Amino acid sequence: MKAYLLIETRPGTSEDVVKAIKMRFQNVLHADSVYGRHDVIVVLEAPDLETLNEFVYKVIEKDPNIVHTETSITLF
Repeated sequence: MKAYLLIETRPGTSEDVVKAIKMRFQNVLHADSVYGRHDVIVVLEAPDLETLNEFVYKVIEKDPNIVHTETSITLF
């Protein structure tokens, strides 16, 4: 299962968030700091929805530099 995470961070922290994400989850395919509506875009693969949920709720949303997330799961 592949998913895209669109992340809004506290100002000036997007690079730190990207580094932390890459260190905490081995299935991250890409994690980039970007300009635009969101500050970080993450592409990851997870074996199942439970693993994806665990990553989003236990890793991503516990980071104090992350303000908001939006997750899109691919259909195919």
